[in-house]
Amino acid sequence: MVKLSVIVPFYNVQTYAPDTLRSLRANARADFEFVLVDDCSTDGTPEILERAERELPGAVLIRHERNGGLATARNTGLDAAGGQYLTFFDGDDWLAPGHFEHLLDAMEHLGCDFVRTDHVQCTGRSRSIHRVPVGRRGEVLRPRDVILPASRSTAVDYPYAWAGMYHRRLVDRGLLHFTHGLRTAEDRPWIWRLHREADSFAAISHLGIFYRRGIASSLTQIGDIRQLDFIKAFDQVIEETAKDADAERLLPKAVRTYCAVISHHLGSIERYEPAVARKLRTMSAAALKRMPQDVLNEAIDSMDADRASRLRKVRRRPAPLSVEAAV
Repeated sequence: MVKLSVIVPFYNVQTYAPDTLRSLRANARADFEFVLVDDCSTDGTPEILERAERELPGAVLIRHERNGGLATARNTGLDAAGGQYLTFFDGDDWLAPGHFEHLLDAMEHLGCDFVRTDHVQCTGRSRSIHRVPVGRRGEVLRPRDVILPASRSTAVDYPYAWAGMYHRRLVDRGLLHFTHGLRTAEDRPWIWRLHREADSFAAISHLGIFYRRGIASSLTQIGDIRQLDFIKAFDQVIEETAKDADAERLLPKAVRTYCAVISHHLGSIERYEPAVARKLRTMSAAALKRMPQDVLNEAIDSMDADRASRLRKVRRRPAPLSVEAAV
């Protein structure tokens, strides 16, 4: 019987994968499995994972013949996983020994659908602690109760799939899979759906995940067309939230977050390739037109002057309504 399945996608991370795999070994247990998904790497990652398949207890190696992106790789892992509990990890991060046992103990003690945990962000030699934006710790709560308020950071603004552990019943209910093909922001529709539809969760105070930022090969550092998938991701958040019984209460949060992310990308537009920058402006203008306009007006009015000005400027651009036409 597999107690825990850990799903770990890898793509061209030969520099970091050995540290990742060593930290998985320090978390191994006889009833844990590690589902290693090679998303068609083109560097030395496949050879590193072949050794891990032989040497890491509980390792299961799956190879993609075509690169599908993080969302698709995680779905592959979910489909192969046999554990009563599941969690995610990324192929360029590392863990403290005993991290998974700590989360598993919390899951079994609390009996909830999922737990969320804090993490350490690592940028070069710098370290900073990032907390789940939920004040009540070690207490079972209703996930939709921590989506609001719209005006500050909440649980849905902490979307990292690896910062938690999840019961198998969430897979059975269709709540753990990601939107196939999303290249970035794949965790945004995922975290919103989880908090709207799961029954129970808890936030716990634990620092066992070390998350690398600022890696040159990371998609978050590359200004190409894949970055614009955040539009598709947040369109999905808006569309699904609009169908919720509490849509009137929840949409202002979804719209405000979408606007904040659009403004963030526009504010760093110089890092994009020129053609992608033009698409970003056009697609952002179209996205603003698709939003509920009364909710959008309130969201922009509630933002600081710089972000509001950036959004109003792009909102005035002529743009088609549909994502397909904008692309």
